[in-house]
Amino acid sequence: MEIIVQKFGGTSVKDDAARKQALRHVQYAVDQGDKVIVVVSAIGRKGAPYATDSLLGLVHGDQSRLTNRELDMLVSVGETISTAVFTELAREQGLNVVAMTGHDAGIITNDEFQNAKILRVDPKPIQTAFDDADVVIVTGFQGATEDGHITTIGRGGSDTSAAILGAALKAKRVDIFTDVNGMMTADPRLVTHARFIETISYEELANMAHEGAKVIHPRAVEIAEQAHVPMRIRSTYQAPDELGTLVTDRTTTKIEHYRTVTGIAHQTNLSQFTVPTDKLSSSEIFQLMAQHGLSVDFINITQHQVVFNLVNGDATVAEDLFTKADVHYQLIANCAKVSVVGAGITGTPGVTARIVTALSAQHIDILQSTDSYTTIWVLVKEADLKVAMNALHDAFLGIEK
Repeated sequence: MEIIVQKFGGTSVKDDAARKQALRHVQYAVDQGDKVIVVVSAIGRKGAPYATDSLLGLVHGDQSRLTNRELDMLVSVGETISTAVFTELAREQGLNVVAMTGHDAGIITNDEFQNAKILRVDPKPIQTAFDDADVVIVTGFQGATEDGHITTIGRGGSDTSAAILGAALKAKRVDIFTDVNGMMTADPRLVTHARFIETISYEELANMAHEGAKVIHPRAVEIAEQAHVPMRIRSTYQAPDELGTLVTDRTTTKIEHYRTVTGIAHQTNLSQFTVPTDKLSSSEIFQLMAQHGLSVDFINITQHQVVFNLVNGDATVAEDLFTKADVHYQLIANCAKVSVVGAGITGTPGVTARIVTALSAQHIDILQSTDSYTTIWVLVKEADLKVAMNALHDAFLGIEK
């Protein structure tokens, strides 16, 4: 028995027309002789009546008086409704299916409600269901504690559900269906010459997802990598035999060293702080941020100052904290982080020089930079983002590299 996992996001199950498109892929896999685990997100996006944000809106969102455990009771309903609706339509179309909640499917988590961590998956419930059924449809985004309290596993959790079930059931592949045809070298809404990526390594995709590419949650990629389960990023609206972008080990994909850069990702709505360490030490500055729940990013530390970024919404909080502590700081609001990602960056000389040259030619100031083995990050003003993205894409990916 070979198993594949198919995850359908909110836009892929938003209405009957979309669900019928999704079911074409399920039926195709069954016709190929596979058993299929289908993982569904809540129906639609914000504004749709059962989307996660809409459900939170019923209880005043962040101002709700519900405990996190009680909030999980509420927001998990979206995926449960989606699973029931998808199961009904699948049966109408003649598929032999069984519906399960995350708990039914054996997903056990800790009790960190609203952002629970998966402790283990018992594969037996789904294996037993496959004795009679061809398809098991599972609620994404949710599991349960050891004592049966329902939990949700954070935003992007349906991707994580799909990956962890693929790993536990030793699936031959996990397909992540979305409204795009696969991974692109950059956001096509910003970059004129963005193009389709046929193959990408887990590490490259996780880096791009962490840095703003929104087709998949990075935690799901990391789970698949650990279990060596191949993934596909696919479009619900493509033909079932079009397989999108393959995500797997570098050695399997035969990504050669000459492909220096795989893609350009970006994040917006950032504020850069430069804080001298004359009144507070660097450790005291970061402790102050942590004590008030502020998550800092893109950190540079020198002997005399620290530089870091916060999302724009947190910047006001940090400004108040520094003012009360009588700490001077410099702030540049409305910044964007641009990430040049590629497994071939490691050991390749001149990559940073090409980045600096490309941006300088467009008279774009680099406010900050740092690098890792596979990623080089630069901070620019958000007003320069589109020009910066196109300049870097043309420098590294304008022609086949």
